[in-house]
Amino acid sequence: MSIFDDPGLFGRLWADTYDGPGGNPDPAPAVDFLADLADGGPVLELAIGTGRVALPLTERGIPVEGVEASPEMVAKMRAKPGGDRIPVAIGDMADVPVTGPYRLAYLVFNTLFNLVRAERQADCFRNVARTLAPGGAFVIEAFVPDPADFDRDEQVQMREVTEDSATIRLHQYDRAAQTFVRQTIRFDGTGVHLHPFAMRYLWPQQIDALAEQAGLRLAERYAGWDRTPFGPDSRSHISVYRKP
Repeated sequence: MSIFDDPGLFGRLWADTYDGPGGNPDPAPAVDFLADLADGGPVLELAIGTGRVALPLTERGIPVEGVEASPEMVAKMRAKPGGDRIPVAIGDMADVPVTGPYRLAYLVFNTLFNLVRAERQADCFRNVARTLAPGGAFVIEAFVPDPADFDRDEQVQMREVTEDSATIRLHQYDRAAQTFVRQTIRFDGTGVHLHPFAMRYLWPQQIDALAEQAGLRLAERYAGWDRTPFGPDSRSHISVYRKP
């Protein structure tokens, strides 16, 4: 199966290291922001992963449910305190295989871009809108693409070198399709290990258009979880869409 059509691939390859050093930013600012919007819940996290955001929300008494394509990721969450009490539907997040209604749904850490087909990104918004209660919010965290990065990234990057192994990373961009494929290659005494990854990136205005097509409207946009104002030089955004 192509990397573009396998929603569980990321989890199978990265579940064992996803919670390791440098794998993810501190979730506390996101948890604070989302808790303010939860309105008592229930809340839905798409691509719930190992529960780094969902578990702190449940500790605040907010009921959280999840969707996750990777059983390996969910197993990591289940092993954490409280992780076995969060309902999770195993499936493609674009299908949103739950019924709701939810007061809040969210996709953090650029995960919308893990849907690497344009039609699947549109499906995700449409299906989230279906499960939101009236007035409910859909929160997206994503980077703002910088074309200057494309040329910088299309180089071989040395990630790690030791006396026993070496790791390099390569990117290839398709600018017309707004996609890239990244390959992380590790060489060690046991052989060559490949960890592929792909994204379809969008500019904020394109995400707004997807939301509008799904019947959602942009209510708020910030440069970060601390509600820093979003501006022309912002490299990321937190966007809050509302269902009328």
